Amino acid sequence: MARHYSTKDFFRQMPNALLARYFQERGLFGELDFAAMRETKPDALFVAWLALPEGERNRMDAEFREIAAMSCEKGFRAILDEAAFHFEGKPDESSAFTEKLAALDDHCERAMVAFLDHQEFWKGATLFNHADSLSYWRKRKGLPHVPASVHEDGRRVLADQIRDYFRHVEGRGNNCVVETFRRANRDYFFAYPEDYSQRSIEWVNGEFDRRRHNPAFEVIYVYSQDEGSLDMNFRGANKAIEPLQGMFATAILNLPELPPDPGDTCIYDLNPLRERGFQFIYDPASGIQSVVVKKLRLSSKVVRGDRITLEADAAARPEAIYDLLDEVSKSVRLRTYNVTQVELAALVATKPDEKPKSETFRITYPNSCSLKYDDMDLKLREMLADSGIEPREPMESMELAGAEATEA
Repeated sequence: MARHYSTKDFFRQMPNALLARYFQERGLFGELDFAAMRETKPDALFVAWLALPEGERNRMDAEFREIAAMSCEKGFRAILDEAAFHFEGKPDESSAFTEKLAALDDHCERAMVAFLDHQEFWKGATLFNHADSLSYWRKRKGLPHVPASVHEDGRRVLADQIRDYFRHVEGRGNNCVVETFRRANRDYFFAYPEDYSQRSIEWVNGEFDRRRHNPAFEVIYVYSQDEGSLDMNFRGANKAIEPLQGMFATAILNLPELPPDPGDTCIYDLNPLRERGFQFIYDPASGIQSVVVKKLRLSSKVVRGDRITLEADAAARPEAIYDLLDEVSKSVRLRTYNVTQVELAALVATKPDEKPKSETFRITYPNSCSLKYDDMDLKLREMLADSGIEPREPMESMELAGAEATEA
């Protein structure tokens, strides 16, 4: 869930010295004594702020919202990840940058200093942070381990293909742009096709109106050459998933077509999780302390659409779901069912001196997962691979006999 934002709260949380820098660079509030203003008591600043023209306030509020969104652990990690790309081959500069930000008091200061002093890192960092907030990525494996074409020609071809597809299939997408960023050993591609025109209720210069505008929707690709895998986030019709994957394969990987590997559609093998003795495997250094099954969805191999959903309080009893499964097996032939969705709860310590947090995530057969791409969720993805839930190589598809299992 997005954190609540208000301008006054932003002023309260940001040190006065950094607020002074921000406004002085814009030629504003030169008469205001920021040094004399009490920290967390920005009343004088807020009064001066309200006196500014609406358009000027709106432009700065958009920046404040971005800075506020980056004022957290995940935002800081995204800044460091983007900086690492720019400092590649410059270890001394990279270390100095990291130490500079780490020495600040909190993530609010780190985000503002990055915004003020390192604009070249800002856009990529905000996009990484946005991608980290998204769930239900679609994964495809079995791609050749070839480098991605990150240059303008490849991006233009991908943008044209996405535009043409949505224009002909859905009547939208008249324009499209693709941006790419490198993050560790993964390439991120952010595509922005034009959406249907909309009317929104707005206040413009004190006038209430309904204005027409053309928003963009997004298609995000995360490609790993090392793994030969592609993750994609797209909130739209399922029938567009494979065509969009195919566009990436031809435009960015320079393949003649998307490799026709039927086994590649089955990424997650969930049936082993129905066994009481299943062991999750993870590195203790990852911060993961335990993983339990909270929920199972079973889909019939015999009757299309027949499903059984079991949910138990795993916090009180880690094996509660299996006790429930034993009870159900007394009246239902469970061997005629496959596990097509699981909900797991992981107890994770993000820092040695902090209390562990519970993170719940969902995996749906064949290839949908609610985990994101921040630092902690990457460790949980690694746990899935180590535990055999996400095979490191394409596997044979399990028999679903038409079970409805592709929905999140």
